[in-house]
Amino acid sequence: MQLPERLTRRRLLGAAALGFGAAAWPATEVAAAGPRGVASGVITCVLAPELTEGPYYVPNEAIRRNITEGKPGTPLRLHLTVASASSCKPLKGAAVDIWHADASGVYSGVAGNRGTFLRGVQKTDDGGLAVFDTIYPGWYQGRAVHIHVKVHLGGNVVHTGQLFFPDALSDRVYAASPYRARGNPDTTDAADAIYRNGGSRSLLHPVKSGSGYLASIVMGVQTG
Repeated sequence: MQLPERLTRRRLLGAAALGFGAAAWPATEVAAAGPRGVASGVITCVLAPELTEGPYYVPNEAIRRNITEGKPGTPLRLHLTVASASSCKPLKGAAVDIWHADASGVYSGVAGNRGTFLRGVQKTDDGGLAVFDTIYPGWYQGRAVHIHVKVHLGGNVVHTGQLFFPDALSDRVYAASPYRARGNPDTTDAADAIYRNGGSRSLLHPVKSGSGYLASIVMGVQTG
């Protein structure tokens, strides 16, 4: 099957980014870059890079799509597809667990910060897709902008990774409130030690949608 003109196999593998709403791409392109693209074989899966869990993981978070809890920031919708790295078959019922910092660079549930904001779990659907509504993550000293992700399947952790964002996009987002007060990150992707260990394969390419962004990625995991 030939890829739609504006999609490339490299883009789909690295971080398939989809649009929706008024600026949506044609439905055929959205299907190619989403779970149906995996199922059809348009997307050839690669193993998602294993990156450190970090110190801020909290187990047993709530199963929910919207994890904002009223935290201010630029809206971000994540389409995270889980597929077998060997067969590229979408995996139904995988628990996708994400967590990230708020606009001021703070994580909930750790270091004396109460609450569960910007943390949550979603089960993948028949197409291997889990959807989250959140905000563009903030930054903290010594790290590039990122979101943590962990995938559980059949009671086992099959992937622990981090999702990254283009530096130029982060600079644009952080020029607006509530990020503006902190300024731009002190660490770029290229200067981030974890990013240099495979993060380029987890780089998202969000597209504008309304007042926020939408970003998607296919995460190939080992199932056995």
